Amino acid sequence: MATSEANAPYEIEIKVETADIDQLGHVNNVVYLRWVQDAAVAHWYAAATEAEQQALLWVVVKHEIEYKRPAFIHDTIVARTWVGGSSRRAFERHTELVRQADGKLLAKALTIWCPVDAKTMKPVEVAADTQRRFSTGTDSD
Repeated sequence: MATSEANAPYEIEIKVETADIDQLGHVNNVVYLRWVQDAAVAHWYAAATEAEQQALLWVVVKHEIEYKRPAFIHDTIVARTWVGGSSRRAFERHTELVRQADGKLLAKALTIWCPVDAKTMKPVEVAADTQRRFSTGTDSD
């Protein structure tokens, strides 16, 4: 279902699973990155139109992630994501991972996504409406 508030923050709830825990006894750093991607993908499917979903896929160009605190088995995590600025083929997305029980910030990330044509798998420029809804504004190239 599409929403006109694609640039509003979007949240998903995540339960820490046994497989997420590493030999140090907390969630592995790679899992945090998976959650960042899961939140972005969920937001896209919740906010994009059917036509946008059929026409576009997204690939990660860059992740910057800052780990603040560990998460542990049985924690519930809230992944909050929102869009940032964009250029022709680079869209910023911010994500925060917060432990639900105490509201502590566990990690924050900035990801740069590139839209690709779903058929050709080549980078594309998106329609003005899509760019407007999935960014806070365009940067000059």
